[in-house]
Amino acid sequence: MIETYKFLKENTKVNFVSTINRDKPSCRPFGDPILFDNKIYVITNKQKNVSKQIAENNNVCIVAYDNENWIRINCQLIDDSDNVEAKKAVIDEFDWAIEAGYTLDNPDFQVLYIANANSTIYNEDGEIIANYKF
Repeated sequence: MIETYKFLKENTKVNFVSTINRDKPSCRPFGDPILFDNKIYVITNKQKNVSKQIAENNNVCIVAYDNENWIRINCQLIDDSDNVEAKKAVIDEFDWAIEAGYTLDNPDFQVLYIANANSTIYNEDGEIIANYKF
């Protein structure tokens, strides 16, 4: 799990999260994650389509590229928005969070953690460098 987190946090600036929108795939960029309580968390707003799609089907695929290697994470995103400590950790991590509306009193501030993950790192030739399950 730590290797996956480091790849997403240290090696890349943007991670792409793919969801299912009814019967079609949908993909969008996400910012870097945080590590809290031994889990990798991502954030979004509950009013966004991505949040609604995850509520319908929380199986997602996260992909990122660091100009040399790339990662694919097939996982579930688990809504942990009732976890005030996780939200505080996000606010502490990102100096822009409060200005962007990610405040403890905002009911649309959503935190989700990665679970049941199969994380694979590949080189540019498509060869597997590492595989992690967590």
